[in-house]
Formats: sequence, C-alpha cells, structure tokens
Amino acid sequence: MNELRAPMGWNSWDCYGPAVDEATVRKNAEFMAEHLKQHGWEYVVVDIQWSNPTASEHEYQPFTELCMDEYSRLIPAENRFPSSAGGKGFAPLAEYIHSLGLKFGIHIMRGIPRQAVHQNTKIKGSKKTARQIAQTASICGWNTDMYGVDVSKEGAREYYDSLFELYASWGVDFIKCDDIARELPHEEAELVLLSEALHGCGREMVLSLSPGPALLEKAELYKQVADMWRITDDFWDKWDLLYDMFSRTEKWCTHTGAGNWPDADMLPIGPLRQNYDKKNWTKFTKNEQVTMMTLWSIFRSPLMIGGEMTGFDEFTMSLLTNERILGMHKNARHSHQVWRRKIDGTEYILWTAAAADGGQYAALFHAGEEPGSIMLSLADLELYGTYKAAELWSGEESTIEGSFEVSLARHEAKAWKLEYLSE
Repeated sequence: MNELRAPMGWNSWDCYGPAVDEATVRKNAEFMAEHLKQHGWEYVVVDIQWSNPTASEHEYQPFTELCMDEYSRLIPAENRFPSSAGGKGFAPLAEYIHSLGLKFGIHIMRGIPRQAVHQNTKIKGSKKTARQIAQTASICGWNTDMYGVDVSKEGAREYYDSLFELYASWGVDFIKCDDIARELPHEEAELVLLSEALHGCGREMVLSLSPGPALLEKAELYKQVADMWRITDDFWDKWDLLYDMFSRTEKWCTHTGAGNWPDADMLPIGPLRQNYDKKNWTKFTKNEQVTMMTLWSIFRSPLMIGGEMTGFDEFTMSLLTNERILGMHKNARHSHQVWRRKIDGTEYILWTAAAADGGQYAALFHAGEEPGSIMLSLADLELYGTYKAAELWSGEESTIEGSFEVSLARHEAKAWKLEYLSE
C-alpha cells in the first residue's frame, strides 16, 4: 500500500449492511472508476456476511447457514455473487474491479465458522479439524457466525494460512477484519497469528481492524500488525457522534502516518440504508459533512465512502473531489489539535499540521449551535510575519498578517493552507 496516504475507497455496509449483491458492487465500482478514481479513490470493499445466501436487510440473521468449502472456509453465496459459481469465489469479481483500475476488498470475522466446528470439517494442510482448533468460549457479542481460534492448538496456523492463501488466489487487496480491534488483550494472540498469515501469503493486502474503539494503550501493537484500526464503534450520521470524534482524533493524532492509520470510520454521506428505503439520505447537514471531511482529512483518517455512489448529488461529489482538501489528506504531517475554546458561548476547535509540500495547514471548527465570529491569531499556530492563505473549500486567497477574522455558521468548518511571504 501507499505508506504516504491513508486508504481511500467505498464500503458496502452503510448502504446495504450484510445484504449487498454483485450487481450493486459492480455498478458502484464502475461509478468510482469513471468519477472518483482520478481523485485517489481506489478500494471497493464488500462488507460482512457475503457468505449468507438469505441476507436481505441491515440486520444479521443469527445462526444462519453460511456457504462454506470443505476446508472450513467461508465462500461467497452464489445467488448473490453469481460469478463465484463453480468454486471461483471472488476471483471473477476482483478481476473485473482490477480491470477498472481499482482494488478489491472483503470483510471477514475473526475466527472459524461455528457451523464448521459443529460439523467438524477439515483444515487444509493439517490432520486436525475445525472442532480441534476452536476456542468456543471466544465469541462475538453481536454476530453469531464464528468461534475464536485457539492459537496454541496444532492446526490453527494452518487454518489461517489457508484462509489467506484463498484470499490471495481470489486477488483480494484489502481485508477488513472484524471482532478484533477492541477485543485486546484477550484475543491478541489470534490477531498476531492472523497478521502473520496475511503478510506471509505472497500478496500485498491492507489489513483493517474493527470494530472500535481501539485501545490507545495498544497503539504500538496495532502499528506492527495492521495498516488501519477503528477508533470508534460504527459511525453514523448523527451530530453527537461527529462531535465526539474531536476527542477521539485528538487522542490518536500522534499515531497517524508512515503507513499507520487510526480510522475514524466510514463517511455516511448520500443515500444510506438502501435496502430499507431508496429515499434514505444522510441526516448530516451540508455544514456537518464539510466538518466531517475536514476533520478526517487533516487527521489523515482512511476515507471510506458509505453511501450509494450512483445516487450522489452535486454537493456530495464536491466533498469527494475537492483537490485542495484531498491534498491536505495526502500532505498533512504531525497533525494535532491546537486548542479547544468557548468564545462568547460558542465552542471552537483549532487544528494544524505541517504540509509535506511546504507551508502549514489550519482548520477551524464551529461546534456550537449559533453562528459566530472570532479573531484567529497566527501566533496560535506559531507563525509570525505575512502569509498567503488559501481557504481549501472555497479556493479564496488572501494575505494575512497577525490575525484575521473568521465567521462560521452552526457546525461549519473552514481550512487553509498558509504559505510564508515575508517578515
């Protein structure tokens, strides 16, 4: 993966939950290739329960029968992913997405399928069986598909090696592994084994860990075993969740960069939860969407689109194609919160980052309920002299010395690239 930039792509969860199908994935991939690839968007990720033939809405079906091969490995449901028929798995879909110049990803759950354990099926490369490597006391609290794997048992390594051998043969570029990020230290050994299997399979894949919140005290472990990890539980289109993200990103910002990406989760924009109602649309206001995109970009979170891309309007596209904002996502370094203050009863939050291509970024967020104006001092950014300031959303340029006034509406954000002119 590109170690200088956090992954950018689309994930099917916010739109379809466990029920996405191949036709939907293909049409979203085609949209990305035509409209977003040139702006850096490249991953197309099929989220949870692609092996469930009866998935139809956002809720899981507990203890349902999943599609599985003879070696205890889940495979795509052929009725939802027709190109997988005949044992081809996700290889044809991955090949199609690669033909568009994009990369393909899948969601997996930590562990081994419960049905494999109950049926005592085989493990490829081992004389042991699923029942002999399962850790049946290790279960997910919100999904019934899997048991944990006891890494001390013979056959455990062979099982995980066989999984990633299969994923590599399909042409997978991105693995979102669930039920693992916040389960540490209890499941730490299984995470390490899974990571070793991925990195030993012969194909480069991004490893993304879910769900959050990840444990701050385990930051160095996440850096060693994965590329990105969730710092929050599922993030949806609610202001209180976005407001909470300022505290989360402030805590994690020192761990961002050089191939390590604390993940603020998907961007719930445009059409959402489509298998309930095609008219569902993000509840975030336009200002809140700008705030979200600004914070994710200066913090350098992975950017994973959550909405049905073929239904995007002009405003939603403007969020995802603004090269100045995406430039900040790519070039910000040493991002951090400068201060968080209440001024005249309104809360403002200031972030800054060095720009890898020269200059400095600043982002100001309005977290209050009434419009307001403040004087922003360059000294707060440890900048002295005269600077050219380019506001990243509007493109407006100005010359600043000392301080400048900023007016913001409710839940709005603005960001600037500041370049030194003179003393």
